[in-house]
Amino acid sequence: MVNRFASPRIMSFRQSGPGAKWLALGAGAVLVGTAAAWARRKLRSELSVAPGWPGRTPHWTSSAKQGVGSSLGTQSNLWFTLFDGVVTEVFWPRVDQPAVAQTEFIVTASDGHYSEEMRDTEHAIEYAHDGVPLFHLKNSCREGRYRIEKTIFSDPSGPVLLQRARFVPLQGRLDDYRLYVAIKPHLGNHGWRNEGWVDCYQGWNILFAKETGHAMAFAASTPWKKMSAGFTGVSDGRRQLRRYGYLRQTYRRAPFGDVTLIGEIDLAACGGEFVLALGFGAAPDEAALHVRRTLLADMAAIEDQYVRQWLDWQAGLGTQNVVPSPGRDLYRASAMVMAAHEDKRVRGAFVASLSIPWGEARKTDDLYGPVGYHVVWPRDLYMTASGLLAAGDGSAARRALDYCQATQQGNGGWPQNQAVNGRTVWTGKQLGETSMPVLLLDLLNRAQLLTCEDRRRFWPMVRDAVAQIVRCGPSAQEDRWENAAGFTPFTLSNMIAALVVAAELADEQDEKQVGTFLREVADAWHGDIDRWTYVNNTPLARRVGVPGYYLRVAPPDRYGEPVKYLGPSEFWYRPSRDQDHPPSEIVSVDALAYVRFGLRAPDDPRILDTIKVIDAVLKTETPFGPCWHRYSHDGYGEQKDGTPFDGRRGTGRLWPLLTGERAHYELLAGRPDEARRLLAAMERFAGDGNMLPEQIWDSCDLPKKGLYLGRPSGSAMPLAWAHAEYIKLRHSLAEGRVFDQPPQTRQRYVVDRVESPYKIWRENHRRRSIPAGKSLRIILNHPAMVNFACGEDTGRIETRDSGLEVHYVDLPTAHLPPGSTIRFRLNRPDANWAQTGAWFATVSDVVHVEAVEEFALSERKETLGAGQARPF
Repeated sequence: MVNRFASPRIMSFRQSGPGAKWLALGAGAVLVGTAAAWARRKLRSELSVAPGWPGRTPHWTSSAKQGVGSSLGTQSNLWFTLFDGVVTEVFWPRVDQPAVAQTEFIVTASDGHYSEEMRDTEHAIEYAHDGVPLFHLKNSCREGRYRIEKTIFSDPSGPVLLQRARFVPLQGRLDDYRLYVAIKPHLGNHGWRNEGWVDCYQGWNILFAKETGHAMAFAASTPWKKMSAGFTGVSDGRRQLRRYGYLRQTYRRAPFGDVTLIGEIDLAACGGEFVLALGFGAAPDEAALHVRRTLLADMAAIEDQYVRQWLDWQAGLGTQNVVPSPGRDLYRASAMVMAAHEDKRVRGAFVASLSIPWGEARKTDDLYGPVGYHVVWPRDLYMTASGLLAAGDGSAARRALDYCQATQQGNGGWPQNQAVNGRTVWTGKQLGETSMPVLLLDLLNRAQLLTCEDRRRFWPMVRDAVAQIVRCGPSAQEDRWENAAGFTPFTLSNMIAALVVAAELADEQDEKQVGTFLREVADAWHGDIDRWTYVNNTPLARRVGVPGYYLRVAPPDRYGEPVKYLGPSEFWYRPSRDQDHPPSEIVSVDALAYVRFGLRAPDDPRILDTIKVIDAVLKTETPFGPCWHRYSHDGYGEQKDGTPFDGRRGTGRLWPLLTGERAHYELLAGRPDEARRLLAAMERFAGDGNMLPEQIWDSCDLPKKGLYLGRPSGSAMPLAWAHAEYIKLRHSLAEGRVFDQPPQTRQRYVVDRVESPYKIWRENHRRRSIPAGKSLRIILNHPAMVNFACGEDTGRIETRDSGLEVHYVDLPTAHLPPGSTIRFRLNRPDANWAQTGAWFATVSDVVHVEAVEEFALSERKETLGAGQARPF
């Protein structure tokens, strides 16, 4: 084999004759020396690649944000979050795509001092202007050595985040310290797939990172003194800084792993004052261009433009139409939080929260994280849009409605949640979320923000949505808490409200047949609310001392009928030993939706009894005011010892937005003073930076875990829904009415007390009995011929199309006496039935006529115990 290091001259030494042996040995020495030099050069080159691939398992950071922000304009598609005095997740290029996990300073001193900004400093945060997301941070060393002052904002003209910083030595001199900044790129919503390196752009030293289609550039206004790219937890520089106080070894590149970039600020050159710029682009050069352009611009002018956009927007809000704050005024901050959750390119797409609950315990290998909230829930979108509408930003609410129209699925509904681009993320089906866009349209219409042409254009969206509700309801695959199937008050309330609202719009669009049908379905469902969700004489009712109450959810049996009294329920997020509670023993605050959506009067005896049970089971008094759990035996929250929720085990904590919902109920009940007291409690639940959390801690203080009674826990903060509830409550109290209660349902069911002549049978809800005097309506998703025998009457009737591609037929049962039996068979047409008239039988069923409404299935009559009386 020819040695690849040998040159032609060396090869020529290989000859015979005198001295050839010594010449060969000399050639070998030259060969070995050349190879060794090449190996040393190669080794030095490889030292530029950081060791320790791929780094530790990447995680996000804490969800308990102290601030969120973004430029209000559309040119800068960047969002940022703050926690413990540092920048945490930065989102780019969309509001649903975090690109950075964390950025923080590390300080060392010549005497061996080492400290990290998040862990070793006391943090203070304040707004430069009320409700403007330009934040002043002060982080003071717990040992009194130094203070770091920062102003955080973004460039309104491009995707660049700015930190105007000042390092102040409190002990010693500036040259006694070394200051480093470490940043963890998580481009493309991933922690594993990033490549980091150090390089120059137009003579500027820059820390770079990239992932497919995404790039990041990080630079300082003063040149980096040292730069390094390493793998997190292994070669990221922290070990060196702890041991030596400076970077002894730097690396130029860390490919495809969990990467951390680190740079040393030249304190002597800048006098301790400098600007950090973090920019993004589709390619590294584009990101670097954004950074360099911003750093060379007038920083004061950039900051002024950023602030001016927000102040101009605030000037158009309806701050004069709100009740005065009883304490800590969150109004402008809440409006800002909601507005900051909108995507810049896909307008109207509002994510639920710029946070990832218990992010420090969440791996980043899933596209959206196990439970990341940076996606669009139609329910939360409705809440945010209605909150902004209440605040006076009708344009934002209209954009949300346009977005709903554009992302409606072919079946007429919307997914459980979706990416900003409309791609389904979680695949559950929540009929309540299909109702929300219909109710948003009604809010905009009542605010006189829709023209006749607008209503005509949106009618197909509404039509398809309510058709989907009729086809799939009244039982839902998931309730609003996303972990239980069946008949549930909140979903029933907004579905019925959506049907009534849509009926009104159908009449206007000259589809009166559709309008009539929708009202009839809504009325029939409304008439069955108690049958489906009310229980009485249960052990819980007897403990509280009430006749009965509305339960959380009644799961469907094999017929689709509600199961309320018997059988354990499967509770998500609960250990198997806790899954032995019958549905009748699980109570929820959701029953208040019957009042909020105008289906029940606030003084209805059943509502008042339910509230007694809710308060006995779900209410907790905190030092800051009362708050409520979602439902009994909730498992979505920290574990009992404060350990983060792990996706399966946990204990549900208190939800501040439920204090707002209760305040709305108190207003409807004629107790505005109590509603104001609850408003004050909501304000006190807010964390630093005026952020309202999803949950607050409900148990004894756990200082080591950062958990204190009545203070934010580790779930989402801020939650846009909570801020929306707060804004609407301020307006509701000022106006003396609930801002988002549909007047159509209240008039129909509370004032006029409309009752339905029908009871509905569906293939997915095959009721076994109807009360005497009611007509049995069969609703199908296909045409059919119905052969029936009602008492002595027999016949066959062909179904009619409701106008929604939903078919129905009414059987003549109103005259039947109690004890009668209704038998029928559905015959579906074959593929060519219009031409051939051929039919084939699909379903046969029997329905009994009862003297009174039966709440339990006929098959269960024998199993009811002596102490289990039926509800009235």
